[in-house]
Amino acid sequence: HVWLSAVKANVAFGYHIILFLPFSFAEMLASNNLVTFDGLANSSAYHTFLLDEEKGRLVVGAKDHIFSFNLLNISKDYAQISWPASPTRRDECKWAGKDLSRECSNFIKVLQPFNQTHLYVCGTGAFHPVCSYLEVGKKPEDSVFRLEPHVENGRGKSPYDPKLLTASMLIDGELYAGTSADFMGRDFAIFRTLGKHHPIRTEQHDSRWLNDPRFVGVHLIPESDNPEDDKIYLFFRENAMDGEHVGKATHARIGQLCKNDLGGHRSLVNKWTTFLKARLICSVPGSNGIDTHFDELQDVFLMSTKDPKSPVIYAVFTTSSNIFKGSAVCMYSMTDIRRVFLGPYAHRDGPNYQWVPFQGRVPYPRPGTCPSKTFGGFDTTKDLPDEVVTFARSHPAMFNPVYPINNRPIIVKTDVDYQFTQIVVDKVEAEDGQYDVMFIGTDIGTILKVVSIPRGSWHDLEEVLLEEMTVFREPTAIKAMELSTKQQQLYLGSDIGVSQMPLHRCEVYGKACAECCLARDPYCAWDGTECSRYFPMAKRRTRRQDIRNGDPLTQCSDLQHHDELNGQMTLLDKTVYGVENSSTFLECNPKSQRALTYWQYQRSFDDHKQEIRSDERFIRTEQGLLIRTLHKKDSGIYLCQAVEHGFMQTLLKVTLEVIDTNRLEELLHHDEEAAASAPAQDLPSTPSHKLWYRDFLSLVNHPTLNSVDEFCEQVWKRERKHRKQKAHLVQQWKHLQERQKGRNRRTHELERAPRSV
Repeated sequence: HVWLSAVKANVAFGYHIILFLPFSFAEMLASNNLVTFDGLANSSAYHTFLLDEEKGRLVVGAKDHIFSFNLLNISKDYAQISWPASPTRRDECKWAGKDLSRECSNFIKVLQPFNQTHLYVCGTGAFHPVCSYLEVGKKPEDSVFRLEPHVENGRGKSPYDPKLLTASMLIDGELYAGTSADFMGRDFAIFRTLGKHHPIRTEQHDSRWLNDPRFVGVHLIPESDNPEDDKIYLFFRENAMDGEHVGKATHARIGQLCKNDLGGHRSLVNKWTTFLKARLICSVPGSNGIDTHFDELQDVFLMSTKDPKSPVIYAVFTTSSNIFKGSAVCMYSMTDIRRVFLGPYAHRDGPNYQWVPFQGRVPYPRPGTCPSKTFGGFDTTKDLPDEVVTFARSHPAMFNPVYPINNRPIIVKTDVDYQFTQIVVDKVEAEDGQYDVMFIGTDIGTILKVVSIPRGSWHDLEEVLLEEMTVFREPTAIKAMELSTKQQQLYLGSDIGVSQMPLHRCEVYGKACAECCLARDPYCAWDGTECSRYFPMAKRRTRRQDIRNGDPLTQCSDLQHHDELNGQMTLLDKTVYGVENSSTFLECNPKSQRALTYWQYQRSFDDHKQEIRSDERFIRTEQGLLIRTLHKKDSGIYLCQAVEHGFMQTLLKVTLEVIDTNRLEELLHHDEEAAASAPAQDLPSTPSHKLWYRDFLSLVNHPTLNSVDEFCEQVWKRERKHRKQKAHLVQQWKHLQERQKGRNRRTHELERAPRSV
């Protein structure tokens, strides 16, 4: 159902995503490409992941539980710790009007590595956030998984409400968290807690700083080679600021602050002095000049590059509109982000008190600059001049937004019954270069595997959807994803459990060289016998792969005859019957939606083939060939061929037999005479004894209205006769039963007790 709707979807805005075949949950299990942990009866919300490649474990936070899974197989050798909220806290939560089963539990929201032997873990604690330390051991063989009895206050680290999103990161013993800090869920802030410094946060109750945000991610990105310049970047969505948008709207944001920010001396005491935010734009230009915006930021993934200061940022967005449902993926560069943070500040001015770029004098050092030896002689933010701190307090937003690379999304999906929720990206080495393979989670429990392929240049990308896989037994939103390059596995979390699947399944592309090449999967190459995992270090003469062009003509032309001889080309051969003057449809669907289909006709005892062109009788469609009026001369062999990148492959061979109308009339009358002359008891009583053409005639489209009427009348006459005979037998049986009941009633009348007893 999901795949059909995707195929029928209107691929709007000129984005073309080539679809490959989908795989259902049952098919994934049957092919041993999916391992599942179906969850505990008394737990849910498997949303918080921490991947530990060194120890080979995946730690998962859920409702009232923490799990440690083996990366090789999550269904085996897993450990669990129960950490429920205390009965007192649950009662208090219930008395406050919260749902006892859905809200008054301890939902794990923070899982961060604290040191070599412990993790820092926090949960909602039934609307009373709590934190503790989880011992996991130093080495994999330690086999330690124990929660310390010491419990800390979790305010400013975990939200009170489990429905609220939070994002956190523990760096150098300090926890940076974007979360809500009160029971009512109104005081949202970015906190830094733990460590040797005093806790610090964003300005309270100031919508210019944060306006009902939902935090998505926290990341440390170096600014220069000097660690003093390191910055923390936060990704979140929030309500647009007053005057920023007509009516209520959601905007995606990126926020920055300095890692060494200690707050101000007289103003902004124990508050961030270097916090700035900018809008993230992900939109599609419209033909009428109005852009279609995707503003609901759902997830971000940072793809590292050779330069640690310049990771590529992948972000998943959805639309805010209830009418227009869509999703998009945009890419951002740190160069563009830094340029915006060095640009004009947003300032409210003018008769309409609207947002304009600040034109006045900006104090020195520029607000948002980290105190370091690189940019001046200030040792800490407490040494900053008062005018810098005052300006930072009233100008936290930048005027210019951050636009994506190429000013447009790399993927847009509209008019489908799902939306994107999560993304992880893997950089894969192929024969002709490196490619980014995206794994995108949806809100119905499916994974889209998409590869970015440059067309003319690396700035003009084409997106090819390689696979679409269902990874949970029922539709459920994917809320967490982790990718292990070491294990070559993908791990997924949802409300109902955890799933694990391999990054590549080369065997699904078949054994033919052409099919493997056309798949354009960077993980796979044809190795001489089948489509298998590509290893850059293994030099093999027979290996064939072409991701950039997907051109089997140059890669496999010398092997096409070899594939055909070995039966590796996927060719369907079937026979179809039709009736003269009727219509018929020959279905042919190539795997790749980009392939063009051609039909050829060949007489049964003739080698000559001719191409079928569309005319009044023959209509070529994307799904196959429609023959509107069959003639006797149309009998023969029909070949469906797919052409892609100049490579032609025969997908289907159909032998069409056309039965003439006179023969059909003979069959009908012969059957009627046989039925009339045969005694009633000699008539066949089971479907298996029907004449061979009975089922066939009930399926074909009859050429004339008279033939159809005759045939239907015969069928109905037989059915009425059969029903009458059956009704007569039933009536006789009922009559016998009533007589028998009457006898029994008279016989036992005296023995039966009164009804009152």
